[in-house]
Amino acid sequence: MIPSVLPTYNRAALTFVKGEGSWLIEQDGRRFLDLGAGIAVNALGHAHPALVKALTDQGQALWHTSNLYHIPQQQALADKLVDNSFADTVFFTNSGTEACELAVKMTRKHFHDAGQPERVEILTFEGAFHGRSSAGIAAAGSEKMTKGFGPTLPGFKSLPWNDHDAVAAAITDKTAAILIEPVQGEGGIRPLPDQCLKGLRDLCDEHGLLLIFDEVQCGMGRTGRLFAHEWAGVDPDIMMVAKGIGGGFPLGAVLANEHAASGMIAGTHGSTYGGNPLACAVGCAVVDIVADPAFLAEVNRKAGLFRQKLEALIADHPDVFESVRGQGLMLGLKCKAANMDVVNAAYAAELITVPAADNVIRLLPPLNISEEEVVQAITRLDTAASEISTAVEAENA
Repeated sequence: MIPSVLPTYNRAALTFVKGEGSWLIEQDGRRFLDLGAGIAVNALGHAHPALVKALTDQGQALWHTSNLYHIPQQQALADKLVDNSFADTVFFTNSGTEACELAVKMTRKHFHDAGQPERVEILTFEGAFHGRSSAGIAAAGSEKMTKGFGPTLPGFKSLPWNDHDAVAAAITDKTAAILIEPVQGEGGIRPLPDQCLKGLRDLCDEHGLLLIFDEVQCGMGRTGRLFAHEWAGVDPDIMMVAKGIGGGFPLGAVLANEHAASGMIAGTHGSTYGGNPLACAVGCAVVDIVADPAFLAEVNRKAGLFRQKLEALIADHPDVFESVRGQGLMLGLKCKAANMDVVNAAYAAELITVPAADNVIRLLPPLNISEEEVVQAITRLDTAASEISTAVEAENA
C-alpha cells in the first residue's frame, strides 16, 4: 500500500523537532551539528532572532493579498537586491525551480520580441541541476533526471562541463542563451574557473546571447561574496536565486537587467504566492545581514579556517578522503570511500552532511557558524572517518 506521503524521497532515519543556530535536535534528544543547512537554505542557521522577529511581526500584520496589489515588503526586497547586484528588476518566486521556469520564459520572450523567434535554444552543461520541473530536467539533460518523464521539453543542448571550445562550436543561429551554475552543487561542488565565466560572457557578447547564472545554491553569501559570479568580475543578464535568500522560508527570485527583461510586460508571467509579505519580510532581514561586507569577510575568514582543517583531516585519513574543493562555505569532500558510507558514519557521529555527484559530500553550514563549531565539525568528521577505516580493516582481516 502506498504511504500517505508520496514515497519519492529516500529519507534518513532521523526526525528533527527543533533547531538552534547550527544545531538540530532529534526527537530523541540527540543534538546534531548541521553542515547541511537544509541544502544551503538556512543561511543564518535555525531560529535566527532577526528572521523570527521579521516573520512574527509580519505574520501579525498581513500574510497574503496576491500580486493584484502593491506589496511594500516585495518592493523593499527588490530594491535591496537591485542595489546589491547587477540587476535592474526582480520577479519573486517560491523556489529555485520556479525561478528556472521564468529564466527560460524570459529568454525566449526577449528574442521573440526582438524579431528573432527562431532563437530558442539554451546551452547547458553536464552535471547541472536546475530543479525538477519539465524545463529544469530538460536543462540538466541527464538520464537520472529525465528517464521516464519523456518526451523532454525541446530547446536545450547539454555540453561538457568546462570545455570552452565545445560551447563555441555549439552556438548557432538558433542559440538564445547559456545557462550555468558558477559553482555546481548537486554536480559535486565544482566551481567553474573565473576565466571560464569570463569566456562565457565574451561568447554571449560576441554572438548576442543572454548569459544566465543559476545561483540558487551558490548565491546569497555562500561563496564569500553575495553572489558567486562576483569573484570572476562578470555579470549575467539573468540570474536565478532561491534557497538562502529566505533563510529557511520558501522564497526565490529572478534578477535581470533591463535588456533581458524587456519582453516581460503585464500578463506575461505571474505567481499566486510569489513575493508574498511573509516571505519578503524574511528576505529583507536576510539581505540586511548577509550583504554586509563585514559579515561576508567573516564568512571568508571562517571558510579559510575550515578548509585548512579539512586539508589536515584528509592527510590523516587518506584512505577515506581524496581532496577538498569549493569556495567559501560551499565545500565538498571528494571521497575514496563511498560517499554515502561517509554520510551515514557522520550521522552516527551526530553530524549532518549532504551527498552529491562524483562521490562527494557537501559541507554547507550556516554562514554564521562559529569557529568552535568548525572545530567540532572536524572532530566529528574525524570520528566518522575512523569508524569507516576500522570497518574496512575488520572486513579485510
